[in-house]
Amino acid sequence: MASPSERYAAARRRARSPALADFRGEYPFDLDEFQVEACEALEDGYGVLVCAPTGAGKTVVGEFAVHLALSAGQKCFYTTPIKALSNQKYNDLVDRYGPEQVGLLTGDNAVNGDAPIVVMTTEVLRNMLYVGSAALGNLGYVVMDEVHYLGDRFRGAVWEEVIIHLPASVRLVSLSATVSNAEEFGEWLVSVRGETQVIVHEQRPVPLWQHMLVGTRMFDLFAESDAATARGSVVDPALLRYINERMRYLDPGGPRRGERPRGWRPPHRPDVITRLDSEGLLPAITFVFSRAGCDAAVRQCVLSGLVLTTEDERADIDALVEQRTAAIPGEDLDVLGYWDWRDGLRRGFAAHHAGLVPAFKETVEELFVRGLVRAVFATETLALGINMPARTVVLERLTKFNGETHADLTPGEYTQLTGRAGRRGIDVEGHAVVLWHPELDPGRVAGLASTRTYPLRSSFRPSYNMAVNLVGQMGRPAARQLLESSFAQFQADRGVAGLARQVRRNEQTSAEYEQQMACEYGDFGEYAELRRRLTEREALLQREGARARRTAVAHSLEALKPGDVIRVPSGRRAGLAIVLDPGLHPIGDPHPLVVTEARWAGRLSPIDFPVAAEVLGRVKVPKNADHRSPQVRRDLASQLRDLDLPTAQRRRGRSGAGDDAQVERLRAELRAHPCHRCPDREEHARWGERAARLARETADLRRRMEGRTGSLGRRFDRICALLDQRGYLAEDETTPAGRQLARIWSESDLVVAECLRAGVWDRLEPAELAAVVSTLVYEPRRDERAVDRMPATAVRDALADTTRIWAALADDEEQVGLPASRQPELGFVWVMYRWARGERLDRALSASTQAGSELSAGDFIRWCKQVLDLLDQLATAPSPDGDPEPVSVTARAAGAAVRRGVVAQSMQV
Repeated sequence: MASPSERYAAARRRARSPALADFRGEYPFDLDEFQVEACEALEDGYGVLVCAPTGAGKTVVGEFAVHLALSAGQKCFYTTPIKALSNQKYNDLVDRYGPEQVGLLTGDNAVNGDAPIVVMTTEVLRNMLYVGSAALGNLGYVVMDEVHYLGDRFRGAVWEEVIIHLPASVRLVSLSATVSNAEEFGEWLVSVRGETQVIVHEQRPVPLWQHMLVGTRMFDLFAESDAATARGSVVDPALLRYINERMRYLDPGGPRRGERPRGWRPPHRPDVITRLDSEGLLPAITFVFSRAGCDAAVRQCVLSGLVLTTEDERADIDALVEQRTAAIPGEDLDVLGYWDWRDGLRRGFAAHHAGLVPAFKETVEELFVRGLVRAVFATETLALGINMPARTVVLERLTKFNGETHADLTPGEYTQLTGRAGRRGIDVEGHAVVLWHPELDPGRVAGLASTRTYPLRSSFRPSYNMAVNLVGQMGRPAARQLLESSFAQFQADRGVAGLARQVRRNEQTSAEYEQQMACEYGDFGEYAELRRRLTEREALLQREGARARRTAVAHSLEALKPGDVIRVPSGRRAGLAIVLDPGLHPIGDPHPLVVTEARWAGRLSPIDFPVAAEVLGRVKVPKNADHRSPQVRRDLASQLRDLDLPTAQRRRGRSGAGDDAQVERLRAELRAHPCHRCPDREEHARWGERAARLARETADLRRRMEGRTGSLGRRFDRICALLDQRGYLAEDETTPAGRQLARIWSESDLVVAECLRAGVWDRLEPAELAAVVSTLVYEPRRDERAVDRMPATAVRDALADTTRIWAALADDEEQVGLPASRQPELGFVWVMYRWARGERLDRALSASTQAGSELSAGDFIRWCKQVLDLLDQLATAPSPDGDPEPVSVTARAAGAAVRRGVVAQSMQV
């Protein structure tokens, strides 16, 4: 294959081709080398995978696919991962080709769907492929923007489904952020799509400078020789000296976990913005990783009196805000925090996170792109997708909550976040600023900034819906074979090859170890096995003994009474002691309050007793004795010294138990073995221990190989077995119930299908149905508590039936070795019920407090859209008997009831 420079030279020579020449004339700038290379490959009939940093211009290649399709009289589908990106791309293409040539399909909107260019979310295209949509006719190109979403654990499977199922005649344009395994991904694309060119461009269009803000002083992160490239990891010595000087004034003892070190206060956010403004580093995006933190940051800036806008800019902001929010009902504006939000915008500040309603988020995005809002405080969701670059990106911390715990940012996440810095054609350089705090090591930041490791990992897993669709289209054997062609299995098989190489290396090393432990006295492997069994038995006895001792200690402490004399076996308080209070606790271990011979008074813990506490005698203790009184302690210590106890009882505890019979037998066999007499026995034993460890490692590698080989095929077989059992599949065909399941696109697809078959939702009113189905899409936040009251008897009964169906399904899934379907969640039931009944927004949102959390308006709209999506599916899902599904009419009415007010406004283009 020709080198990149040779291909580029060829591309330059062939640039007279009409399609590329016409296309290049539409841009006011020359195309970069990687863009030309990708466009030429696409024009030559190849599929392309383009990996480039944010803002590098990889979408130009996707736009060239659109140009080629129109030139050839074919269709082009342009897919994006999120609706906001689809709307943005739709508007861009309409501006270029006109509204007659461009359509939009996102689930919320269907505009001109028969146009030759259609922008859509990836899920829409996946659904088209499964139903065999007529819109696929004459399709020549598919552009998959942000294809690295394939690694998303919740939605990534959709990208692989589309790539695998697209007709072979369709040329695929895959646009991705820079990933470290682009060649591996490209090899998989070649295996499933045919000839595909991989074009990797790692150079940012705008150089990125890394900084650290310590207090109010800004430092370059890297030494001068590394600063522009961020390839080295030599931290600026001036930064290190200044931090060391600052650390001298902090509490030398250090803070307790979660506390702020004494002598240090985090920088005031308005001061940070002021510092950036003085350095000419605005507009800036500050990543806070918390919705509440983003809103608090805007409030701090507003309350500080800081203003970043002029009078003319504020007039422009007012005009756009009025335009964008005109469709929101007036009574909802107060609930949405409109006035505080607008005040922040007028001063040049805004928050951006999933808790905002779409109209607010889109307004912030447009104002920021226009330079009217100059400081945005955002969660990490802004780093993905939306075209909203800044001159500077600020990171307040390098940890974020990942859904389970607070974890450090990975190099890939750091690169993704800081990739927003630097606007092509506007800025000559971008800037990434990390705020220093005493627990932050500059060397760690340098490591994140200089590492380019961002591997793409498949999250593909077959689902029930996928299984019935594939079996219905091609039969079970072909469907299984197709699944095994996924990127997930491709990566697993490659991993197996690596594991196999390691097994072979281990086997060779093991043979060398066996030679080293060879003994002329006998079979040393046999002798080593005896030693291993003896060691394991002794360790087992020690663990069991420790558990027994802990239990005995706890029971002995629980039995203590005031006045008991005990011996503290070890530690600083060793010796005799009088019990004043047993210190019983209803949950934890006892902590008796004692006075010792040395006149010390305090509470002991089970740790002070390696053996059970033994009562050696009793003394009379005054009622309500005050152990804080020196006189009381002297009197009690005197009583201890006057006790007539044998010396042995004062000094020793009870002896331990002897060895068991198996240990004695193994020791005897060991001593009788011929190798026991070998003078080099211990040297041989060391080699034997190494061989044993290597054997355990090899066995673990083999288990991992078995688990990965054909893993997706085995999961598919289990899914099919369960679908056979429940009547959705019959050999290589789908049953009427299976055809209904094939039209349900939900994480809880089989639960929904089972509820439809059982008719548990048939008699519900529209608001009741909306409330019940919300349990199958809603995901609670961590701090939500259980809801113990339902809005209506019909809702309660339907939820009880739905939960019963889920539980029975979960039992069946466990039996066949599948993970359980997601449990219904009740946290959105009241909110959905009130909204679908026509109640005001504030009334609906107030219902979320019953679940112990305040639901934001943005979250409310997001979950309403999820409910609407499922309701729309119920309205059109075919009945197994061919008649209209009884719940379909109710689902349409429920959808109409939910699709109003701010929800309806958020679904407009």
